[in-house]
Amino acid sequence: MTSDAFKSAWHFPNCLGAIDGKHIPIKKPVKSGSFYFNYKKFFSIILMGVINANYEFIMADVGVNGRVSDGGVISVTEFGRCLEEAALNLPEPEPIVHNGRNMPYVFVADDAFAMSENLLKPYGGKLDHDQRVFNYRLSRARRVSENAFGILVIGLV
Repeated sequence: MTSDAFKSAWHFPNCLGAIDGKHIPIKKPVKSGSFYFNYKKFFSIILMGVINANYEFIMADVGVNGRVSDGGVISVTEFGRCLEEAALNLPEPEPIVHNGRNMPYVFVADDAFAMSENLLKPYGGKLDHDQRVFNYRLSRARRVSENAFGILVIGLV
């Protein structure tokens, strides 16, 4: 199971995938104005992906204009709608430690995304020790998405 791989490799239990988006450069479409112009100052469409612990894409959606943020893109994907409507058929919550409290299965993402019961992002602001440890582990699990996009780009060169 995907969550076993996240627990084993990245010490982040009950994780089903890491979510991120990548701006894919395009030539400015005729009469599009700034519709595809992104905050990085080039024209793009966005590739949204969910990646497993082994750097493999388990969901991909492409084509939203580059002006939209990652958090906005996910809301217009089928995956994002199903996540929001609790229609992904996720496993039932389970304890992450022996005799512990049941915890939901989650996807991890960066600050661009809205947190929900099944989507975690890092703590912000001034952090205590436990929050820093949590952020460190979440970051390790989330980095598989950034690395997978890097591997994809290298493969296209």
